[in-house]
Amino acid sequence: MTKTNTANTLAACQALDQEDPLRSLRELFQIPESLIYLDGNSLGVLPKATPARVAAAVTKEWGQDLIQSWNNAGWFQMPLKVGNKIARLIGANDDEVVAADSTSINLYKVLSAALSISQADHPEKKIILSELTNFPTDLYIAEALCKERGFSLKLVEAEALQTALQQDVAVLMLTHVNYRTGAMLNMKAMTASAHSVGALTVWDLAHSAGAVPVDLNGSQADFAVGCGYKYLNGGPGAPAFVWVHPKHTDRFWQPLSGWWGHAAPFEFTPDYKPATGISRYQCGTQPVLSLTALDTALDIFLEVEKLGGMQALRKKSLALTGLFMNLVQAELAGHGFGIATPHEENLRGSQVSLTRSEGAYAIVQALIARSVIGDFRAGDGKTQPDILRFGLTPLYTKFVDVWHAVQHMKEVMDSGEWQQPRFSHKNTVT
Repeated sequence: MTKTNTANTLAACQALDQEDPLRSLRELFQIPESLIYLDGNSLGVLPKATPARVAAAVTKEWGQDLIQSWNNAGWFQMPLKVGNKIARLIGANDDEVVAADSTSINLYKVLSAALSISQADHPEKKIILSELTNFPTDLYIAEALCKERGFSLKLVEAEALQTALQQDVAVLMLTHVNYRTGAMLNMKAMTASAHSVGALTVWDLAHSAGAVPVDLNGSQADFAVGCGYKYLNGGPGAPAFVWVHPKHTDRFWQPLSGWWGHAAPFEFTPDYKPATGISRYQCGTQPVLSLTALDTALDIFLEVEKLGGMQALRKKSLALTGLFMNLVQAELAGHGFGIATPHEENLRGSQVSLTRSEGAYAIVQALIARSVIGDFRAGDGKTQPDILRFGLTPLYTKFVDVWHAVQHMKEVMDSGEWQQPRFSHKNTVT
């Protein structure tokens, strides 16, 4: 690309930012001016309102009011309050979502419940079907439950899911947007296919909630989980969430039947009586300060609703990811990059994943040294290549951020900067 074309592209990106109906949302986040942050698919940015709100919870609600805040500040109701805010983003109704625990723990709850329902209705079904590149913790939880319950875990490539959906499948467990590639599955179609063979569905929304439109009820899904610290911006280790279709909630206990999921937790009876509805999917005492941070972050989506809602976010997300892929193809031709993320708009989430046979980790580190933050995911050395991941969060990512990120990458590659030994040192978190 010539200097003239490059300048024209930058000017076009600046114009897109000026015309962006969501541009005011960026001002709600604390983003260092010199930073190009393209890792919101791993950890979302701090909302400006969060520190003061959490500080008030610490100094006033905890520091002064102490135990009274379980009632006066609504601490006990927070999991449902926060869950109702998340429900608006994922096609659920009020009192169908609870914010609690971690994604892994919630997956254990719902997958256990799904297996119990399947065993009751179809005792001959003994397969949990999932995608080979599903997020590892999902596969680990499923593997443990298979050993516990006498099921088998079957893993196939995404293209083979439809063929693998046979009458022996009890549960289809999938992630809506693949954490490695950013490829997005058709939730409604896959759920319908699962139901056609009598299987239940469990969906992981960790890489889609808050970034792409989700319609759990419209898709007739059965169970879903997701996390609060990626596109929902709830902070590191923020509480996750769980959704169960109302037709399933009261059929079985979830296995972690702690006191917060009891029908009357403050009666302190020695026997367990599960709460009705989604409340039974709580376990023990929930982290109030973390819930406060997540609750505050979710208020930003109330502003999003005024500006066109999730459809407006989706439109910008597709524009950002499309621009990123086009610039990579134009600026980095000849440098050995592939694009793992689908070009088809209906098949991709809100990230762009690049592949390279050599130096992917070092290239990411060289970019980080330039204040361009993405991340790296290792391949298996066989069919799965190393991945350079870039999450483009439509709430706060600018079009010029994408342009500058690709220009930095071009400079890193043209100069051979990524080959410096310091960039090959592996950190604990990649």
